[in-house]
Amino acid sequence: MGIKEWVVPQDKVFFDLFDRMARTVVSAADMLVEFIENFEKIENIKEQCRTMKEIEHEGDEIAHQIYEQLNLTFITPLEPEEISRLASALDDILDYIDGTMQQMYSYGITATDNSMIELAKLIQLSVIEIERAVNSIRNIKNPSQIEERCIEVNRLENVADTVLGHAIMDLFRTGDAITIIKLKDVYENLEIATDKCEDAANVLSDIAIRHS
Repeated sequence: MGIKEWVVPQDKVFFDLFDRMARTVVSAADMLVEFIENFEKIENIKEQCRTMKEIEHEGDEIAHQIYEQLNLTFITPLEPEEISRLASALDDILDYIDGTMQQMYSYGITATDNSMIELAKLIQLSVIEIERAVNSIRNIKNPSQIEERCIEVNRLENVADTVLGHAIMDLFRTGDAITIIKLKDVYENLEIATDKCEDAANVLSDIAIRHS
């Protein structure tokens, strides 16, 4: 990297990477919904999990490029801490989506249920809002639009809390202790993914306010 690239803000590079990262997260969430909705019809669960792992690795690589660019760039379009926090938050969402699928495979889950489907769809709706907000930070003309998307992600996370609560209540009415432990872990990891979506939304909200 030459002196010019080191001094001049690398707006396009960072925003392009964040757009790619957000798009990768959406792809993972789409796959998660498909995986859970059609779980009992999938012929090769292991292969599906391998594909998800590839998506997660792609996200890791984009995050690495963001951090690397951050270390190389003197003047950044956003505060360095904001860039780091957003990359980390998006990566965390991917980690929990991937981790839940790998967990379902390793636990030998044989069937999914409405609670899993609902939680997966809440993740999907959340990351769609996050992607739109990420796309908007390139040129913040209307910070209120980003705020609205972040508020919606917060609302979806609250819905996920409720779904989790009902799912665990129903689960403890069953008598199979091993099944209870396995499904509780899956439910909780899906809900944690919505927490991570909320974390990303909070970072985006801070960016919108600071740079408006």
